[in-house]
Parts: sequence; C-alpha cells; structure tokens
Amino acid sequence: MKITVIGCGRWGSLITWYLDSIKHQVTLYGRKSSQHMQRFLRERKNDLLELPETIKLSTDLSCVKEAEVIIISVNSQGLQNLMDELKPYSPSNKIVVLCMKGIEISTGRRLSQIAHENLDVSNNVAVWLGPGHVQEFYKGTPNCMVIDSDNDETKKLLVNEFSGELIRFYYGQDLIGNEIGAAAKNVIGIAAGMLDGLNLTTLKGALMSRGTREVARLIKAMGGNEISAYGLCHLGDYEATVFSKYSHNRQFGESFVKGEKYADLAEGYYTVQAMLNLGGKYDVDLPICQAVYDILHGGKGAKSALDGLFTRSLKNEF
Repeated sequence: MKITVIGCGRWGSLITWYLDSIKHQVTLYGRKSSQHMQRFLRERKNDLLELPETIKLSTDLSCVKEAEVIIISVNSQGLQNLMDELKPYSPSNKIVVLCMKGIEISTGRRLSQIAHENLDVSNNVAVWLGPGHVQEFYKGTPNCMVIDSDNDETKKLLVNEFSGELIRFYYGQDLIGNEIGAAAKNVIGIAAGMLDGLNLTTLKGALMSRGTREVARLIKAMGGNEISAYGLCHLGDYEATVFSKYSHNRQFGESFVKGEKYADLAEGYYTVQAMLNLGGKYDVDLPICQAVYDILHGGKGAKSALDGLFTRSLKNEF
C-alpha cells in the first residue's frame, strides 16, 4: 500500500519504520521547522532508530495526494489544526488512521470525531491503539495492538495489511470505548509516576483496579461498552504506561512530584482536564482524574491528594 505518515516524532517514525519493514511504500512527512525532520533529512535517524533508504522523506504536505492510507501521529490537541492544513489538498477515498491518544480539551471531541467532521465522507477513519514502546519494537520485542473503525471493511483491510511478526493486531469492537480508554490510560500513567516519586509504588495495584473501573463507568455513560476498559486500549496498556521506564506519562508524574523538569510530551497532562469535562457532562465521578488534576493544575500537594484518594471509603472502590 502507498502510505503517508504525518508526524516525525518517536511514534510516527516507528510506524514508518515498521510499515516499511513489512513491505509497504511509505513516505514520512514532517514540517520544515521540525528539528526531528531536519535530522532525518541529514542522517535518516533519531536517537531511537534509523530509517532505511526505501522510505521517502517529505516536508511538503501535498505528499498525501499519492497515499492510499494517511497515518497521523501528532499531538492530540493539534489535530484540528492539522485537519485545517489538509483541507486545501481535499483528500478523498482514503483511509485515515489516527495513531495518538487524547481528547480535545475545548470540545470533548474524540479524535475520530474531529477527523470525521473535517474530512470528505468518501474517506474512512480508523484508530491504531494499544501497548508498546519504540525502544522495544525497534529491538524486535513483539506486542499486540488494536485497530478500530466504524467501517468494518476498513478495519479488516488494515488488520490484514498491517499485521506482522512484530505487531499482532486485534479487531476493535467499540470505537467510543477504545478511544476513551486509550486516552485515559495516560492519566493513570501520570498517577503511577507520582506514586513512584513518593515511594508509594505498592499502591499501583489499587490504582490499576480502581482506575479501570473509573474509566469503564465513563465509557458506559458515553454509550460505549464498559468492558472495553479491560482490553488492550486501557488495562492491557498498563504494563507499558504504569510500569515501563519508557513511559513518558509515568516519568512525567514521577518528575513532577520530585520537582524535576521533564521536557517530553505527556498527553495525560492535557487529557485529564478533558476527562473531567466529560465526567461533568455525563455525571460520572472520576476521583483519580480529579486527584491528578488537582495536583497538576490546582496546586494541591501530591501526597495529600493521593492520600485522600486512597483513603476513600471502601464502598466507593467500584
């Protein structure tokens, strides 16, 4: 397949490398102003991987015209701006795959909703979600991931075309649940990092069990299947998000409570506000999200906020 990947960060570059490795024709797009892209143009590598010569590199967004599949891997809060940039090229009859996790803060829109609202109806939209880190994939460590779409033929095509020995794809059955679960796991990852930073790692078991149930309630209230929270989009991604040394959200949470600077993107920082907005809209109590928000955005002490969270009455566990 002819594929254009938009986004030259760690995940976009990994997707590019992976799809090339299973013999697709891949172009990686990045802005001229991007330091990541400039390094790829000079050296064809970043700090994590090297791109083979079979991959095309472009700083001209018109490269999407040639693609059958457009894969997007950018900051979730910047998706609407990217949609605006794509409009002059009038993409049609393409598959657009969203490979990021988040909820738009200002509107509460899921990322697939943003794509649908901005693309011609001839395009089909899918999401690519689930556990994994660039460092592990690049050294050959396999994992399982999920592709979901409201179009069954699109979902079937992508699973068949994208599956390989390194990544085994499962068919998603709940677009709402998978998107919300995937976004919310980044908030849980930040909370886990805070526990690590406070030497309270033993409380991660309680965090995971209660976090999954909290997210399941929201998914159900939004019209999704609450069981999705227990799949690869959320609970199944905890190992990579709650424990891994490569998790940006976990490391951000740990650095935050230690008063250390952390420069890499942690999507959960933005997602937590969107989660609370959705909780208010659908009348769902989200105590973990509230505690993380109070610490990050409300100036509350991490220890007191987390103590309050884990000393809630037992009747409130589920």
